[in-house]
Amino acid sequence: MDKKIVMGIVVAITILLAVVCGVFISKKDSVETSGDIENNKQVEEQKTEQDAEETQPGRNKNIKIYSGNERPIALMVDNNVNAQPQSGINSAYMVYEIIVEGNETRLMPIFKGVSEDLTVGPVRSVRHYYLDYMKENDAICSHLGQSPQAQSDIKILGMDDINGQDYDTGKARTNTSLFWRESPHGNKAPHNAYTSIGSLKQIAKTKGFKLTSTAESVLKYTDKEINLESVITANTVTLPYASKHIVKYVYDNTTGRYTRYSKGRLQKDGATGEDITTKNIIVTLVYNYELDDGEGKGRQTLNNVGQANGYYITNGKASPILCQKDSRTGKTKYINHDGTELEVNDGNTFVNIVPINADVKFE
Repeated sequence: MDKKIVMGIVVAITILLAVVCGVFISKKDSVETSGDIENNKQVEEQKTEQDAEETQPGRNKNIKIYSGNERPIALMVDNNVNAQPQSGINSAYMVYEIIVEGNETRLMPIFKGVSEDLTVGPVRSVRHYYLDYMKENDAICSHLGQSPQAQSDIKILGMDDINGQDYDTGKARTNTSLFWRESPHGNKAPHNAYTSIGSLKQIAKTKGFKLTSTAESVLKYTDKEINLESVITANTVTLPYASKHIVKYVYDNTTGRYTRYSKGRLQKDGATGEDITTKNIIVTLVYNYELDDGEGKGRQTLNNVGQANGYYITNGKASPILCQKDSRTGKTKYINHDGTELEVNDGNTFVNIVPINADVKFE
């Protein structure tokens, strides 16, 4: 074969190999660069979350009940006897209980950093004064319907609002259900509407609500165990909201927690079957009266702005405190008798806002 032809073939093969190698290296570099970008993005996101948490004022990094920068979600939960046992209550970091019409109360658990699979309910409608406590926790407002006053105030206060009526199928849960109906304990409508934390996050994301928060917690938690130096023994705490609605907490010295009873019944968490318990109890005595909303349903309102008497209860003792709220959107300040800010144990808290004339008893 002619030498020139051989040389031509060799050169052609060399060029072809160079091109192939170049393409391979280019693709490899591209993949590595893409991977580096993705890794850097994840590192930056983690750093942003860490920075957000570290810059939160008053944040104690050792506190477990209120950690991370995930935004709280508040949900209105039915407390009628036909709604028990409610699901998801034990997973809330705070639960507010306030009087509503008909001498009933409703619960407002607030969740932060819990599993998206958590089912919560039964879900009910919101009253306007619950918005005040959602707002001070920087919580997303979630419910199934609302009173006329609440409907107006949701707009006035600029709440990030999820009304389950817009998503309720009225039927059993499917893979796409966001609010649904079920009767796991024989409960019937209107005491059978449920949702999940994942569903609420999905709706919030669709609505463009922020899902992170650097807001300081309402309560000043401490990682040191608080044992109140008080003469008030509180192994049993009785809170009468009405003659037919009495809440009772019984202290368990072994666990250091209070077990909750409502209307003479031991309350259980329908999601787990466990007793509903709490580490802390805050009682606030507030004047409530019937709201003239033109519907004649006996709906209530509260004089909750200003200063109110109350108690902090933990580890078998109770101590008198002052509860001060300067505005509807301002954070409630809980103050000891000596004027210092109240510190509470690291753990979940029930905030019982009871009628001002309630005969609160400690035993």
